[in-house]
Amino acid sequence: MAATLTGAGTVLGFSRSSKVSTRASPSSSSRCNRCCVKMSVSLEEKKKNFSLQKSKEAFDAAKNLMPGGVNSPVRAFKSVGGQPILIDSVKGSRMWDIDGNEYIDYVGSWGPAIIGHADDEVLAALSETMKKGTSFGAPCLLENVLAEMVISAVPSIEMVRFVNSGTEACMGVLRLARAFTGKEKFIKFEGCYHGHANAFLVKAGSGVATLGLPDSPGVPKAATSDTLTAPYNDISAVEKLFEANKGEIAAIILEPVVGNSGFIPPKPEFINGLRQITKDNGALLIFDEVMTGFRLAYGGAQEYFGITPDLTTLGKIIGGGLPVGAYGGRRDIMEMVAPAGPMYQAGTLSGNPLAMTAGIYTLKRLRQPGTYEYLDKITKELIHGILEAGKKTGHAMCGGYISGMFGFFFTEGPVHNFSDAKKSDTEKFGRFFRGMLEEGVYFAPSQFEAGFMSLAHTPEDIEFTISAAEKVLSRI
Repeated sequence: MAATLTGAGTVLGFSRSSKVSTRASPSSSSRCNRCCVKMSVSLEEKKKNFSLQKSKEAFDAAKNLMPGGVNSPVRAFKSVGGQPILIDSVKGSRMWDIDGNEYIDYVGSWGPAIIGHADDEVLAALSETMKKGTSFGAPCLLENVLAEMVISAVPSIEMVRFVNSGTEACMGVLRLARAFTGKEKFIKFEGCYHGHANAFLVKAGSGVATLGLPDSPGVPKAATSDTLTAPYNDISAVEKLFEANKGEIAAIILEPVVGNSGFIPPKPEFINGLRQITKDNGALLIFDEVMTGFRLAYGGAQEYFGITPDLTTLGKIIGGGLPVGAYGGRRDIMEMVAPAGPMYQAGTLSGNPLAMTAGIYTLKRLRQPGTYEYLDKITKELIHGILEAGKKTGHAMCGGYISGMFGFFFTEGPVHNFSDAKKSDTEKFGRFFRGMLEEGVYFAPSQFEAGFMSLAHTPEDIEFTISAAEKVLSRI
């Protein structure tokens, strides 16, 4: 397994573990819902006609209605500058703002849109489900169906609990780890984001890193007193924490591939070392697969790397674009959760029929032959092309990908942790981001976020994006 982020013009790729099945490339008919509409005007015409006037007016009004004008901080474009865009509609690999500008989208609602936005089969299933109601606040058969699909796919999960967000999933899984082990302390890694619960807002990366904020005001010291942190990919730092806190650590939680400091993969010795350390010390290993679940492989990062954690959190893809989260793991641990056991967690909208339906139909599509091979192929082409464009135009860049998840940094690299990622030229990234937006390409509005590919992206999309990147990189 290759595990080195490399410099300008080269790409990190991982070979799959033996647990991953080999599939043929998908036929064109299996991708019939892909939005294949070509850009109707040239790059030059797009730039000439590009305007965000309606977005500006709407965002100015929003700032008087919502803090910062948004409901999630990174959307305000503070780290990249310029005018935030307000989206009107999405389909396939495309999105349109309220000014009528069209973009190839590499955010995908931050990961869920792996089969493409507004997929026809998913929309049709949702329409039928809505006729029966949108929320029951009671058990429904769809919960069983999605639970069986998740359990059969994810190696670590023998039982699962659905919630409404990744934050809820991580809150629940940490409480469960503490209840099961009878210990209070846990280890997280610098730059890893596990939602905005108090205990996790310590060196949390993602939006906090994007905005340059310290650990959040309003978080009591007592809430983070048992949160221990270490640099990602540094196994010796983890060993020292266990030595200094003998018998007190309940769990280690990590993003098996970091997506909230930009795209950062694990070193093989690091991820294998964590599994051994937790076993040796009576602690639990938790994979936060909110981003990587069903994206790196059908069974997530744990299938891809061949490492089985004790507990796993999921989100995004398993809701097919609707709000959802989940945590699951070994049966003996999960039976601690109420009402089977004493650890309490609840949610009125948990397992609601719409989210379950969207998740079921999304996972059905992902099971089709060739899915992950296609994602791997087009993502490799995108990253190779962007890094080659960077090299050609004289920029220090590095980056990598696994399946349909990718990232690149404006630094020579390599990038193995959040400290390395912070060496990136964020001002240059901001200029690149704004330039690509004008050319009709939407990347995450932060240097410290991963990108996401979908089955709806076409070779023409990739070609267009690389051409636009070379053009923008040549002028910034």
